[in-house]
Amino acid sequence: MLSGFGEATRAVRVGEGVYDVCLDEGYSIGGPLNGGYLMAVLLRAAVDDSPHEHPVSTGAQFLRAGRPGPARVLVEQVKTGKTTTISRASLVGADGPILETLVTTATLDPLAEPVYTGEPSHVMPPPEACLPLPEPKPESNMHLNGRLELLFDPPTVGWLTGEPTGRPESRAYFRLRHGQEPDPFVLALAVDALPPVVFSAGLRGWAPTVELTWHLRALPAPGWLTVLASGRMVGDGWFDEDAEVWDSTGRLVAQSRQLARVGRG
Repeated sequence: MLSGFGEATRAVRVGEGVYDVCLDEGYSIGGPLNGGYLMAVLLRAAVDDSPHEHPVSTGAQFLRAGRPGPARVLVEQVKTGKTTTISRASLVGADGPILETLVTTATLDPLAEPVYTGEPSHVMPPPEACLPLPEPKPESNMHLNGRLELLFDPPTVGWLTGEPTGRPESRAYFRLRHGQEPDPFVLALAVDALPPVVFSAGLRGWAPTVELTWHLRALPAPGWLTVLASGRMVGDGWFDEDAEVWDSTGRLVAQSRQLARVGRG
């Protein structure tokens, strides 16, 4: 396994708009790789190819499960200007395309103060009142757990003891292990790092993301992130999931919405 999130998401330019990457099994969730991790890898290349520093909007279509090993990111600039660049970026593995995205990059001001910020959708209990997930069995290949620290709002992990709330929801404090502070690429992982919200609705199994759009709203401060996720509708084998990410200063730093299939297996 590669060491460190920066190394695990490193993209090496080998040609015009062409980047070699190595997908790290440390971010696997029972075999497939976490979708947020895959986006972070792709965004490293898209930002490197752009004159702007930050991925402010990403729309991703998930075409197949990502697997560990060598892969390639292909980046094509669609439009570039003084304030934004829009790029089409693809993550391609040994079996074919994994992710197809449109990425808008810009350069955010780390000192900018928001004109207006709403309140979080839920008030979390303090970290000491929250719960980690049990350690996964070694044969489960749930390596992602070893790369993250997650402390969950207790009601949203009632499904572990057969007491789901009946509502699609998941809430937790989030940070990487080994002391790495959050940045925009860590936020790409954070918006897709919690268990699917349908677990709390009483459904289980691997729930593959079909489409995910996320926005970088501000550069995060050091410390814990708070991830609040919820769904509006579960039906006909599909569910939606909205997430908001707040940093340690109480600033909204990322928002996402995804459409996924109800878990199976």
